[in-house]
Amino acid sequence: MSTQHPDNVQVPFFAQSQDMSGQDEIQEAYYAFSHLGCDEQMWDCEGKEVDDFVVRKLLSGYGDFFRSRPLGRELFITFRVPNPEVEREEAKVLIETLEAIPRSYDVAKVFYGQDIPPIFEVILPMATTAQSLNRVYYYYKDFVAGKAQKPPCPGDISIAEWVGEFRPERINIIPLFEDKEHMLQADRILQEYLRDKEFRYQRVFLARSDPALNYGTVAAVLMNKVALQRLRRLSERLGVELYPILGVGSAPFRGNFTPGTVERVLREYPDVQTFTVQSAFKYDNPVSEVIEAIRKIHQSPRGRGLEVQEPRCLALIEKLSREYARQVRLLGPLVNRLAEHVPSRRTRKLHVGLFGYSRSVGGLRLPRAIGFCAACYSMGLPPELLSLNVLSPQDMEFLGSVYVNFQEDLAEAMQYFNPRVLQLLPGELSQALKGVLQDWPVNEAHREVTTRVIEALASGGGDLKPLVLEAAHIRRFLG
Repeated sequence: MSTQHPDNVQVPFFAQSQDMSGQDEIQEAYYAFSHLGCDEQMWDCEGKEVDDFVVRKLLSGYGDFFRSRPLGRELFITFRVPNPEVEREEAKVLIETLEAIPRSYDVAKVFYGQDIPPIFEVILPMATTAQSLNRVYYYYKDFVAGKAQKPPCPGDISIAEWVGEFRPERINIIPLFEDKEHMLQADRILQEYLRDKEFRYQRVFLARSDPALNYGTVAAVLMNKVALQRLRRLSERLGVELYPILGVGSAPFRGNFTPGTVERVLREYPDVQTFTVQSAFKYDNPVSEVIEAIRKIHQSPRGRGLEVQEPRCLALIEKLSREYARQVRLLGPLVNRLAEHVPSRRTRKLHVGLFGYSRSVGGLRLPRAIGFCAACYSMGLPPELLSLNVLSPQDMEFLGSVYVNFQEDLAEAMQYFNPRVLQLLPGELSQALKGVLQDWPVNEAHREVTTRVIEALASGGGDLKPLVLEAAHIRRFLG
């Protein structure tokens, strides 16, 4: 699944500006389908610059391609809609987006001459209850498609006779679970949602970036492992296929999903059906490597995940997340200073997310996951290091049996560590990090750039954006 996450350093060749929007994202979807080999494009409708006419523009602009690879049959556009329960200022964008689905159907029917719904699934972020899923499901069924048989005024013809049918009659809702509480309850929430429905399958989206931002990267991996195991068991109980989607980014902290690591990530999460191919994956690596990596993903059969000891995992999640929260409170002001120099790559704003430190730390707010990562790596402090000091030798041994790629991921992140950053940190945090440092391989070019960033921060700053970009080019991801 190609996505629009703005974690890339390089601006793609077809973009009109470094902040992609509008027509750039139409062309991006075509490029992901036609050149890279993706078969799904997430269309993020949470921001102000979204183009609801994506289906019309793809079919009219690239007709020959989409005649041979039909939208809705071989290739897929999946809307990501705002969650009105959390994003109040974007709430009515949900309504507008759902209304665009029948319009896209009409365009595709004229284009293909047959009934192929080009859009029939939407992703609901920050899902917390079965009720939140049902609200979207039934609103579409009863108030979008369902209004077809109602008259526009008393005694009149039906709306369908007036403007045409509203198809598809139903859509699938994909819950996106992003916080600890609800990710670990994903199976219960889905069971309740599916109770009165007869679906052949159900997709479910598990976040990887936001849980890392909220609880630390190791805790995020453990949460995903427990959630996947519970979903696997639910699928077996219900006899309904559940197809997990995992939202992985290129930064080790956000999933370490790059063209060079796809086989490793596939081994880590064998029961995941769909992986997100974010912007750094697509644009910060040689095109031939990107195409080959996506080919490998397609050719890898889905497997069965390792059985994990849930009580042990849950205890570790709690221990790690408590320490991570404590350390982030100490690190937050420095991250915020540097995050101001991280460039944007999309005009669309990201969703509000679930980062809760503003409620627990007297008003401290941090950037979203990509900005947080970019700031940390740019000062030579890989965020993977946070909270590891609380792990005992027994914890480390257990972790190695559950988080299969832990040592490899950590080594890959720690090549960007610069010991001089410890001088910038509060003494309490510096001492905690020193206790887990080892002799890791060093990326000397990255260390040289981050040394200049550290010196600039120590002396008061200046414009650090060029240095942030220089370091990001070396890493092949922004954040």
